[in-house]
Amino acid sequence: MPRRSLHVTGAAEAPLRAALRELRTDLDVPPDFPAEALAEAERAAKAPRLPEHDATDVPLFTIDPPGSVDLDQAMHLARRESGGYRVTYAIADVAAYVTPGGPVDAEAHRRVTTLYFPDERVPLHPAALSEGAASLLPGQTCPAVLWTIDLDADGRTERADARRALVRSRAKLDYAGVQRAIDAGAAEEPLALLRDIGTLREALEVARGGISLNVPEQEIVERDGRYEPAFRAPLPADGWNAQISLLTGMAAAELMLTAGTGILRTLPTAPDGAVARLRRTAEALRVDWPHHVSYAELVRSLDPRQPHQAAFLQECTTLLRGAGYTAFTGGHRPDPAVHAAVAAPYTHCTAPLRRLVDRYASELCLAACAGAGVPQWVLAALDALPGEMAEGTRRGNAVERACVDIVEAVMLKDRVGEVFDAVVVDVKDNEPAVGTVQVTDPAVVARIEGGTAALPLGERLRVRLAEAEADPGAVKVRFEPA
Repeated sequence: MPRRSLHVTGAAEAPLRAALRELRTDLDVPPDFPAEALAEAERAAKAPRLPEHDATDVPLFTIDPPGSVDLDQAMHLARRESGGYRVTYAIADVAAYVTPGGPVDAEAHRRVTTLYFPDERVPLHPAALSEGAASLLPGQTCPAVLWTIDLDADGRTERADARRALVRSRAKLDYAGVQRAIDAGAAEEPLALLRDIGTLREALEVARGGISLNVPEQEIVERDGRYEPAFRAPLPADGWNAQISLLTGMAAAELMLTAGTGILRTLPTAPDGAVARLRRTAEALRVDWPHHVSYAELVRSLDPRQPHQAAFLQECTTLLRGAGYTAFTGGHRPDPAVHAAVAAPYTHCTAPLRRLVDRYASELCLAACAGAGVPQWVLAALDALPGEMAEGTRRGNAVERACVDIVEAVMLKDRVGEVFDAVVVDVKDNEPAVGTVQVTDPAVVARIEGGTAALPLGERLRVRLAEAEADPGAVKVRFEPA
């Protein structure tokens, strides 16, 4: 998925523009916001519901991809005098701007998530809010849901609290810059502690059997005015930052479970058949998986730079499918209540500018911390939220994959017949001559067929581009053994 707002320019990109327009139509992507929603957003941006507590003295900072303006989270990290750490984590308070049942709220329920295309972003909320008043932009005072999470010396949560507060971020940082500053020892303590706390939380993840897949991400990048796919290996700073969000989501889930009302992000444990298939794949890829070694432990030991192991990591993602949302009320503990990859109860609550459910999760946590009743508008929406989120997530995943497919096809359409170096990353169980290859340069993942011999899973293979159709409505990239 594109990580920032990009703009297609020039006649050379006309096929891409046409294909993306048709994709948005096919996937029923919402068009521009209705006039009444835009008007309401403009009014709310000028007059949000402001909290009484002022926390603008806390020197928060954000970490996001370069160019991002819809900033959901800002943090400050500190050592506690009594030992351990304090995480202060501000989350954009979308409910301070959005009136339940109003035009902006109705449109948010229609959109569910922000969608990212190479040529534009389709936001969950009007830009006046998502890129303006509600965004935690540096130097801007705005309402937020302010989390205070105290950790012990090993990074375990001792106390978590959420309240509304006015905040002001001091700096907008990006992952690469954060990594450089920490590696060089040039980061001030609030930022340097990101590594300390992040690594402690990663160790706790290992201990509880959680899973973080270190798989290079395929994304769309702009180079010299053109768009092409690339593989991006996550930096350690990505993982440390993700641990802060994960920490908050776990704390929020525990608050909801204790209060008896909430909505969780859940993932069932993979069935034995799926694990057995993965063990067969490991054997085929010559990845040593002793029976006494857990799946989570094996995954952490793999090196994505090794073709066999990279192919196996791609296969590992199949065990993470099936995630959903589970709402509960009346003190009834939901089943399932655990996210299998997190290995603990967990909820989405840190990206309300871009994901609908997070606004509701914040309200549930605020009520739990205050010992107050859950707002009626939240309770009224709970039953429908899991279904809404499932549909929004499905559409977001379809957009992500289709955008990459389109860019691949446009980039390769004049290179049919050329031979490339690739790695076989998947083979169909009942058709061993059909599968998927990952081409290193350019960074393409596509179908391979047309040969007579079984594809060598996890091995390098010379492949020929057999087809690259970039016309709208008929996007396809296909390779064959060279």
